[in-house]
Amino acid sequence: MPKASVTRQIAREKQKLIDFVLDIEKYPEFIPFCIDSKVYEKEDKEDEIAIIADLTIGKKPFVDTYKSDVRYDKKNDSIYVTNIGGPLKHLENNWKFIQKENYTEVRFDVDFEIKNKFLNLIMTKSFQFGLNKIADAFQKKAESL
Repeated sequence: MPKASVTRQIAREKQKLIDFVLDIEKYPEFIPFCIDSKVYEKEDKEDEIAIIADLTIGKKPFVDTYKSDVRYDKKNDSIYVTNIGGPLKHLENNWKFIQKENYTEVRFDVDFEIKNKFLNLIMTKSFQFGLNKIADAFQKKAESL
């Protein structure tokens, strides 16, 4: 299974970055290979925000949609995502936001496996490169907020 982590230091307030990550419907505007997104449910509870959403990702002819369960833990300033449908056999990603003096440290860890073994092999080989492109796009957009 491909696993990777990135850490970025972004000169923005922590809560603004958390809200930005939770605004899933805007991902196609700036995330490479994200073609579409749809939020089905969003529930704001006392300790967490729970979201069920689809992301359509890929590059023709390899385009697929996967459904995710997104949980924002308000006490720990973290977002935990798991797959609940689609081409992924397994997905876990974690966002952690740590406010520093003049910036927020954003840590993103991802671990996933695609059901199709051939595509999984391709993704394993190019995953860190793709993740860095996504992190770069995220940081560039976040800094423009």
